[in-house]
Amino acid sequence: MRQSQFEQRYQPQWRRLEQGLAALEKKQRPKNVDLSRFTDDYQDLCHQLALSRERGYSLVLQDYLNDLMLRAHRQLYRHRAPLMPRLAAFLRGDFPRAVRAMWRWHLISALAFLLSAGLVAAMILHDPELVHTVVDGNGVSDLENMYHPDLRDSSDRNRADDLMMFGYYIYNNVGIAFRTFAGGVLFGIGSLVVMLFNGSFLGAAAAHLTLVGAGQPFYTFVIAHGAPELTAIVLAGGAGLRLGWSLVAPGSWRRVDALRRAARETLPVMYGVFLLLVLAAMIEAFWSSRELDAQIKYTVGGISWALLYFYLLFAGRHGSE
Repeated sequence: MRQSQFEQRYQPQWRRLEQGLAALEKKQRPKNVDLSRFTDDYQDLCHQLALSRERGYSLVLQDYLNDLMLRAHRQLYRHRAPLMPRLAAFLRGDFPRAVRAMWRWHLISALAFLLSAGLVAAMILHDPELVHTVVDGNGVSDLENMYHPDLRDSSDRNRADDLMMFGYYIYNNVGIAFRTFAGGVLFGIGSLVVMLFNGSFLGAAAAHLTLVGAGQPFYTFVIAHGAPELTAIVLAGGAGLRLGWSLVAPGSWRRVDALRRAARETLPVMYGVFLLLVLAAMIEAFWSSRELDAQIKYTVGGISWALLYFYLLFAGRHGSE
């Protein structure tokens, strides 16, 4: 690639970075300056600087890129805002914007989960014996012991148990989300398989418990914490699929570089996934296990779903998209 083509290709990115630097060096953040891609632009700039040196472009260009890189480096590593304001900014806009930016991958992940759940549930409702093709005998017994009104016993559960289960739920759910996300490096197939398996298991559990008369205890238990938990798993699946696609179609990048770019893109989503799973564990440990009227639980659960999706769809739209 000629130097003129190189400059023409990356000039918009360098100008955007300069605008961000001008704002940061004034120690202010004007509302009309987009800083959401500052870190990505900085990392791309380092790669472009290395290319310019390798290809022997003019010293003027190399000096310009080197100066830009040093200014960006100083801003990134010398001025770290306190944790709480950064966390507030992340929740207020960065996380929902990152989710919306990858909506196609999350949609594929959600369809894999929901269609497998619906198909398996319909098959088991038609032929109850098919539950054993998805859940083994011990698993079926465990489900019935947990949710069937004649078999379950929650009278001895206390606050210490709630706290212990809170830790267990975080450990278990984060493990599932990580496996779902990491499965993406297998060209997306790993993430897709995990989503299909989880959807099938949920569909089998729901259908079987409905058939044995334990449907309401099951639905009232899962409806509230299911909002953040299932959403987090779907988002992890979408992020994993994005990783996989970077390997399938890396474009002009080397596969390893395309994977790094995709990983940076998905990182805000995975931070949000972790926070959603902590929230889900909290609700599951301290609310879902409470013996309350079914209408109360359905109402709280419905509000949880509505609030979460209103937040993901609309939060941060007045900031930098």
